[in-house]
Amino acid sequence: MKIDILTLFPNMFNGVLGESILKKAQEKEKVSFRVVNFREYADNKHQKVDDYPYGGGAGMVLMPQPIFDAVEDLTKQTESKPKVILLCPQGERFTQQKAEQLAKEDHLIFICGHYEGYDERIRENLSTEEISIGDFVLTGGELAAMVISDSVVRLLPGVLGNEDSPVLDSHSTGLLEHPHYTRPADFRGMTVPDVLLSGNHMHIEEWREKESLRRTYKRRPDLLESYQLSPKQEKWLKEIKIDEE
Repeated sequence: MKIDILTLFPNMFNGVLGESILKKAQEKEKVSFRVVNFREYADNKHQKVDDYPYGGGAGMVLMPQPIFDAVEDLTKQTESKPKVILLCPQGERFTQQKAEQLAKEDHLIFICGHYEGYDERIRENLSTEEISIGDFVLTGGELAAMVISDSVVRLLPGVLGNEDSPVLDSHSTGLLEHPHYTRPADFRGMTVPDVLLSGNHMHIEEWREKESLRRTYKRRPDLLESYQLSPKQEKWLKEIKIDEE
């Protein structure tokens, strides 16, 4: 996968792209990043990338020319058509399902906005979709680009050490992930559930599934509104509701 990030503040990405899973993914040649300062594409003397909005109003608006030219330059030698993603609080809310969709793409281009917003021609004629990481406003799109990149890259085959890890993550199954325990079995009187020490893998998987359902009911009951419960899970949920009363 190729990921290009258009930003006015490229140094913000040095630490994030050079550590942890994103660094390992690049070393394994599963992904390559290009962080591009689109100010370099401005065709005016002072490399100005923003201007006052027509009709008046507060703030400055990003001009179309530098961003159009940057995207065109990054894609002129690309065979596949990239996803050009505008990072914007007005966009579709980012989810694990969206991360899974983007992980199937060959080339992603993130446009990090700043100031009051984008010239509408960027939105209508250049970007293929708009994404928001939540119902709040950031100073710019850089942090959102980091979040989405991390979420997507970890799903690429061969990036994580255990191929089952992303499959069992919270939200990947539609439910929150079950509790985890490790050694020691007894820590200050706080003990690991007996079933996890039993060695009975069928009982362990059943416990994990039920506890995943319990955690979702307690913490994110809204997720259950669109989740198709099996008959077994429906029975468990009734038991859980009684337990939690």
